[in-house]
Amino acid sequence: MRLTVFWQRMADHFGEAYADSFARDHVMSELGGRTVYEALEAGWNAKDVWRAVCAAMDVPAERR
Repeated sequence: MRLTVFWQRMADHFGEAYADSFARDHVMSELGGRTVYEALEAGWNAKDVWRAVCAAMDVPAERR
């Protein structure tokens, strides 16, 4: 998954402003105790990060 697709999905689900805030501030156990930004910077694949967000935030199947 390209980062542009990842960020578009984040914006579609959370709204543009909150997607960025969530990605910076929400520490997720699914990402090894990292935020979305930290996981991406650590080299996590965007698809795996999106899957973790979906699992943690109960993103509906049609948006996954």
